[in-house]
Amino acid sequence: MEPVSALDEPLKKLLGGATAKVMAEHLGLHTVGDLLHHYPRRYEERGRLTPLSDLPLDEHVTVVAQVADARVLGFNNGRGKRLEVTLTDGSGRLQLVFFGHGVHKPHQELLPGRRAMFAGKVGVFNRKTQLAHPTYQLLDAAAPDGEAGVREAVDAFAGRLLPLYPACKQLDSWRIAKAVDTVLPSAQEAVDPLPAALREGRGFVSLPEALVKVHRPQTKADIEDARERLKWDEAFVLQTALARRRYADAQLPAVARRPAPDGLLDAFDARLPFTLTEGQRKVSGEIFDDLATEHPMHRLLQGEVGSGKTMVALRAMLAVVDSGGQAAMLAPTEVLAQQHHRSITEMMGDLAEGGMLGGSALGTKVVLLTGSMGTAARRRALLELTTGEAGLVVGTHALIEDKVSFHDLGLVVVDEQHRFGVEQRDALRSKGKQPPHLLVMTATPIPRTVAMTVFGDLETSVLDQLPAGRSPIATHVVPAADKPHFLARAWERVREEVEGGHQAYVVCPRIGDDPEEAAGAGGGAKTGTKAGSKTGAKAAPKAAGKDPDEPDAPSGSDGDKRPPLAVLDVAARLSAGPLAGLRIEVLHGRMNPDDKDDVMRRFAAGQVDVLVATTVIEVGVNVPNATAMVIMDADRFGVSQLHQLRGRVGRGSAAGLCLLVSEAHEASPARARLGAVAATLDGFELSRIDLEQRREGDVLGQAQSGVRSSLRMLAVIDDEEIIAAARAEATRIVAADPELTGHPELRTALDALLDKDREEFLDKG
Repeated sequence: MEPVSALDEPLKKLLGGATAKVMAEHLGLHTVGDLLHHYPRRYEERGRLTPLSDLPLDEHVTVVAQVADARVLGFNNGRGKRLEVTLTDGSGRLQLVFFGHGVHKPHQELLPGRRAMFAGKVGVFNRKTQLAHPTYQLLDAAAPDGEAGVREAVDAFAGRLLPLYPACKQLDSWRIAKAVDTVLPSAQEAVDPLPAALREGRGFVSLPEALVKVHRPQTKADIEDARERLKWDEAFVLQTALARRRYADAQLPAVARRPAPDGLLDAFDARLPFTLTEGQRKVSGEIFDDLATEHPMHRLLQGEVGSGKTMVALRAMLAVVDSGGQAAMLAPTEVLAQQHHRSITEMMGDLAEGGMLGGSALGTKVVLLTGSMGTAARRRALLELTTGEAGLVVGTHALIEDKVSFHDLGLVVVDEQHRFGVEQRDALRSKGKQPPHLLVMTATPIPRTVAMTVFGDLETSVLDQLPAGRSPIATHVVPAADKPHFLARAWERVREEVEGGHQAYVVCPRIGDDPEEAAGAGGGAKTGTKAGSKTGAKAAPKAAGKDPDEPDAPSGSDGDKRPPLAVLDVAARLSAGPLAGLRIEVLHGRMNPDDKDDVMRRFAAGQVDVLVATTVIEVGVNVPNATAMVIMDADRFGVSQLHQLRGRVGRGSAAGLCLLVSEAHEASPARARLGAVAATLDGFELSRIDLEQRREGDVLGQAQSGVRSSLRMLAVIDDEEIIAAARAEATRIVAADPELTGHPELRTALDALLDKDREEFLDKG
């Protein structure tokens, strides 16, 4: 049996069962290596010595002083205890205070006449400066060498950087620090994953040195050295894993798909009533080059809301049909699948009627496959996919089911990547005889480093030009609580748009169809119909009436005092109030699919003036005549989601208007978010703002738990340069040595990253 490496030793051996159990259960730390990679969150500087006469308020100070007196006082009718200690250093006096269980030890140790060092944050209580619960070290006991020993002890105590660790209720930071002291000698045995040439070329400290410096820094420079090195480790090991994934994918066989000259794609292009943008032509070129190779394409197509990603994807699908294969588009919701199917068949005209009377000789069939289809329609669609009669299919998760088989699946297009786990992406790809080509589309732009990390197994294409004829969208925040007349004016603007021959959306966070809600309906937020009329409703618990497409309120939303506004309530009140006489319909995720489709068709045909909906309209809905959108309780949506919703208007020649209605306080983070959305139409900038406001784990998404748990030091948003450089180095090393036979330490680090739980993140890319 191989000896266990020091870093793989269970913590129980070194720390004892009780501490190890708490670390495992509450902090996820099991081995010595886990604890060594549990880095301090920040460091407390005790600071140089400060005279008592000169204490700055609200700052951390270190003082050396003598105890003048100490007394225990009762409070709360004797149920609580408080220890008050008065210090003096000849220049002034300072009060210390300890409460509860923290009273006992200092009461025994801080006796009148004792000298000690104290460190803490200066506060004021009853007009006296004080330190509450300071840390301290007794000096007369700690100085066997007389005054020189005292000076040495003072310097060591005052100058130290104290690491503060991510802790839990059961185990506080100083006990974790003590445990780290026990295991820190094992850091010398840490296996260094960075190749020596790379480490030396970049001037990094060794891994053992970095671990010692991060846990027990002598100076701030030590912390910087350690952090830079440890961030590089995380970025480099992860990027190596992704580079090997890309390399392995590039070795897989696939059928090259080249469009036939004068075929379906050429016929489609000839009918387009507009010219493609420069960006669309460039990205299409990248995709066609990939499709023409005998290895599967793995490409991420991302871009601005409304930049024409669907058109680029459709042309890729037609190219594959031209070459004799089939193409599938996977959409996250039925509404979006129906919308894509409808817009594709409309754009293709008789080219979508292959084999049918009146269809083009060059055409193919376009079928829709969703979970709620009737048995007969479903059976027909499945048969047309198996025989190859249908070249294009648009569907939801129903496409992934075992029953679905293809004649020759050549391309999978996944729309709205973040709603699909890697498993679903993988299940559809496994339906090809050989691995099909893969194109992933994101609805909102994502920063480059997030793309490199979350979608690191994909090559990236970016569409950053809007098609000609798209109109600018004006966005304004409507502070409903502070200025109710602004909201009244918002409804007037909607009426003006409708009277001008246009249409409008009103978006709400909730459906409001739960029976318990109806029973309690009453108060809520004002809509500005008249000075006291309401559009909200009191609701049952928050989960009630929740649409699968509803947002979760972002942290910092201020609407928690009442339930979010609901589609059914708002539609009823608008019909009876400020928008009386207009044709108003509702749309939400729990409606019957045929009803949803009917409402969308009538809205698209101009037979509905105002559509009151949940975020079911967030992606892919394309009604150029819709020019206005009012988003109720806008502070309950994320920044990227608001940008995505806003992209539903301004899709034609008339200017778009988006009004963000919120009761959030003017100085709140929620209002700042809304202000950011109103200030720019740049989706890349907004996605950065959005991600900066979230925790790293959210950035990397639930499906990426393996990556999330491997990034302890690296910040995906802030460390762009490190990630880009690490990706380049990793790609170079893997190209030269795919099996990493010359880099056994890097292989060991990869094996640790890719334990069985985490492997799926990469393997199903």
